[in-house]
Amino acid sequence: MQPIKQLTETLARLANTEHFLFSLSDLTAITPELSPAAFKALVGRAVKAGVLRRVCRGLYLYPRVEYPAGLLLYYAAARLRAQEFNYISLESVLSDVGVISQIPMSWVTIMSSGRSNIIDCGNWGHIEFIHTKKVLKQVEEHIHYDSRCRMWRASVALALRDMALTRRSTDLIDMELTREFV
Repeated sequence: MQPIKQLTETLARLANTEHFLFSLSDLTAITPELSPAAFKALVGRAVKAGVLRRVCRGLYLYPRVEYPAGLLLYYAAARLRAQEFNYISLESVLSDVGVISQIPMSWVTIMSSGRSNIIDCGNWGHIEFIHTKKVLKQVEEHIHYDSRCRMWRASVALALRDMALTRRSTDLIDMELTREFV
């Protein structure tokens, strides 16, 4: 069977509304017999044919299943930093509860035990990872699991503390509104 056909048929069987993002290692497992150069060419052909869409370096979307487009950046962040401790914080949390006067469009802010980095996800937006030395034990009372985003989420109080610790601008924050959350 041709590798592109094998990839297409396997993804059609495996992908669903819960599993639609695939890393390069996921895709390699479908065609393990290919050399690295042949695999790279296969992924390029799959993107060109519309079988896959590149979200960011090393992460691909199978677009033939329904997926929550508004949450894609969070799903991608969870996949990209699966080995790290991560939680949604800073402007993302404050914007979601309405205490920031301007909503950051297509930009999510994630505190991470990994290194700081901004990941460009093309038309979907950007994921900003901000390094933290905090561990789960230190913040467990101030985070909860957000099943919609598939990530931990900071409380407003923790997001405000993170804003101060990371020296981010608080000019857009309505401090009067934060009092009802803290």
